[in-house]
Amino acid sequence: MDPDTVAKAFVEHYYSTFDANRAGLVNLYQDSSMLTFEGQKIQGSQNIVTKLTSLPFQQCQHGITTVDCQPSGAGGMLVFVSGNLQLAGEQHALKFSQMFHLMPTPQGSFYVLNDIFRLNYA
Repeated sequence: MDPDTVAKAFVEHYYSTFDANRAGLVNLYQDSSMLTFEGQKIQGSQNIVTKLTSLPFQQCQHGITTVDCQPSGAGGMLVFVSGNLQLAGEQHALKFSQMFHLMPTPQGSFYVLNDIFRLNYA
């Protein structure tokens, strides 16, 4: 399976789920997963989704600018995303970068082992 195709499909699924139903992201993480969100480290699928669902906005729309990926050890892949985050009621979009380390599951799909998110302030 082509890593670029997997990365693009993952990114599309992740951000459409985030924008529509953040709680639905729980299945993409496992207990060993870690999110670093603006410098705050959170471990475990339930803790990560609790963080994402408690962000101080209800509606948002991600616009993806770039998706880069590289294979990593043990069948995993690194996916680096940059784009714009439009919050409901805000005039200007925020720029963001996010890195995912995807690892294969025994069922043939992938889960997020590591997730690092940062807003890009100019």
